[in-house]
Amino acid sequence: MYEYEDDGPTHVLHPEQSWDFLRAREFGRLAFHLVGEVHIAPINYAVDPEDRIIFITSEGSKLFGLTSNPDVAFEVDEIVDDRATSVIIRGRARILEGQDAYIVEQLPIRPWVASPKSVVVAVKVDEISGRSFDLNRPWLHDIPQA
Repeated sequence: MYEYEDDGPTHVLHPEQSWDFLRAREFGRLAFHLVGEVHIAPINYAVDPEDRIIFITSEGSKLFGLTSNPDVAFEVDEIVDDRATSVIIRGRARILEGQDAYIVEQLPIRPWVASPKSVVVAVKVDEISGRSFDLNRPWLHDIPQA
């Protein structure tokens, strides 16, 4: 699936591989500042054509935190069989208004909870890093078969 920069159990993804990983998923975790603390929240997202993370939210602590301090981190992980993949970005969030907010009409953002959300947020990515790990979980192989 991916080509890696090394041969050990930890593989560095090329930036485009990290973007492909993000584009193929829709759920991640957003870390943000709120009143001197770091908070983390699950979000449904999509990647737009400008390689920004786009999500929709409502009034509340997450939005207050993003408007107070736009520096954020975002992570998406996946474990499949004996491989784990993790992509982390650092960037800056900003609320999209007016015509800019209509980007959501072109993206597959599907909230999992049917609560009203109308604030469109874009995260401009400053840094992206991805890793894939060959898992060594011997306890899974030691389970007695029934």
